Amino acid sequence: MKKVLVLEDESSIRSFIVINLRRAGYDVIEAESGEEALERLKENPDTKVALLDIMLPGIDGFEVCRRIRATNTRIGIIMLTARSQEMDKVTGLMTGADDYVTKPFSPAELTARVDALLRRAGGESPPQTGEIHQPPFLLNTRNRTLEKNGVRIKLTQVEYSIMRYFMENPGKALSREEILDTVWGRDYFGELKIVDVNIRRLRLKIEDNVQNPIYITTVWGYGYKWGF
Repeated sequence: MKKVLVLEDESSIRSFIVINLRRAGYDVIEAESGEEALERLKENPDTKVALLDIMLPGIDGFEVCRRIRATNTRIGIIMLTARSQEMDKVTGLMTGADDYVTKPFSPAELTARVDALLRRAGGESPPQTGEIHQPPFLLNTRNRTLEKNGVRIKLTQVEYSIMRYFMENPGKALSREEILDTVWGRDYFGELKIVDVNIRRLRLKIEDNVQNPIYITTVWGYGYKWGF
């Protein structure tokens, strides 16, 4: 059974989320503090997705996300927030989250986000073999890894999916909508800005000079191009 961690300090909201995820067939682990969430993840290393509330006593959801990402690039992370400020969404994504959901949300929307993240980020993808070699990069599609000049670059599963899409379409201008549909799925509920933030995060990892990117270039008013 697919395992999901739910970190939410308000018991009524947590129960609402847990009940609906269990109805959808997920094995749910609960935590009400950031410290407890990190401990539960250690006890359950096969967890596929973590839902993290931002506003928490003790360490907040942003810090939990950072700590998870420091050791685990495979798990899918969705931030849960009651805030509507743009900066909170961007901050969550830049700390390593794959998606965000703003409260209040419907059970159908939340379940769809979890399903989509598992599907698009590789949780249910069939194994594939092969390599895409575009110096200085080598993408291994069997173990879903990226190397630059022989050095491994840690990517989240969503970042890997974006890189693969780019490297399979070198020199082609890809619209934000195309990237969103391919990586997150046509049934994705979210906004186009998630593409821009993930591109910003990728550039920090792969570019020699983030201020003057040469690998992922911007096609103004349209999208991005893998610059080979």
